[in-house]
Amino acid sequence: MKQNKHANISIFVPHIGCPHRCSFCDQRTISGAQHAPDGNEVREICEKALSEIKSPETAEIAFFGGSFTAVPRRYMTELLESASLFVGDGIFRGIRISTRPDCITPEILDILKKYGVTSIELGAQSMSDTVLSANERGHTAEDVYKASDLIKSYGFELGLQMMFGLYKSSGDDEFETMNRIIEIHPDTVRIYPVVILKNTRLGELYQSGEYQPFCGFDDAVESVASMMETFEENGIKVIKCGLHASEFVEKDMIGGFYHPAFRELCENVIYRHLIWNVLFEMADLNRPQKYDQKETTRKFEKIHGEHIFAVNPSCISKAVGQRKSNIRHFREQGIYIKIIGDENVAEYKAELRR
Repeated sequence: MKQNKHANISIFVPHIGCPHRCSFCDQRTISGAQHAPDGNEVREICEKALSEIKSPETAEIAFFGGSFTAVPRRYMTELLESASLFVGDGIFRGIRISTRPDCITPEILDILKKYGVTSIELGAQSMSDTVLSANERGHTAEDVYKASDLIKSYGFELGLQMMFGLYKSSGDDEFETMNRIIEIHPDTVRIYPVVILKNTRLGELYQSGEYQPFCGFDDAVESVASMMETFEENGIKVIKCGLHASEFVEKDMIGGFYHPAFRELCENVIYRHLIWNVLFEMADLNRPQKYDQKETTRKFEKIHGEHIFAVNPSCISKAVGQRKSNIRHFREQGIYIKIIGDENVAEYKAELRR
């Protein structure tokens, strides 16, 4: 699995035009945005970014907020006109927008193409109609399929966003959503473990006791880490995992799976899996169902003792784990791991050296 850098000049357009108020949604809290930008502000943001980014030709101007193509048409074109001034000819490589699956039509795609939009992300959130309905999304899984096909037919880069742990969702639903997204095969995916915020319908359900996420935090990290691995193995880039660190979210959250370094926690688990896989392959043993079962390493004495693993130098901290969590994990199993750096080892690979 290869780590992918993704640079955005992020501009938030909170709620304007969105035809639904989803159970989990409070875009102002999530983004920290308190008002909608106008064309002049877009130009100012782009000019500032242009003076700060070393390789602007690799970056995109990104309009986030979840309903860009549902805003009033005049306002949408005002934003696009301002952003398009900074696209091409060695400036920014394009414009990325985020919208709803039921707000995509050929007419809208013609407009987006005209102004230099290169990437379209759809907030799929779940591919279960039961989960979508329970969370008041206002669209179906079929809408995601249809919009995805249309976007691909126009030659846009397609991104899909999913949420993990929504109301009425189960572990099986989450992995079914993952499998259906893989069938669609977008270019990119964002995974957002649910964060329960005050002043949302989800928050009310949580406080009343009607809704509890189906798993705990550690299990959520394990599951999302497995999804990251699976998406990447299928050629789909995971460009975001977890909400960005935000004082607004930390102030208003009342539950869910928030952590300011959620992706890093998942990457720690991925390296733990990689090391286990190498150890079991070395010993010519079948991979266990659960890596932390106490009986596992007692049965397989071949993997006890000391082992040196080489990883890319940029990934040493991920392999070691936060606060040396992976080192401790293996030590508890009677396995003593040392991590060293080697530029010749690809990212998200681990090579046994002894």
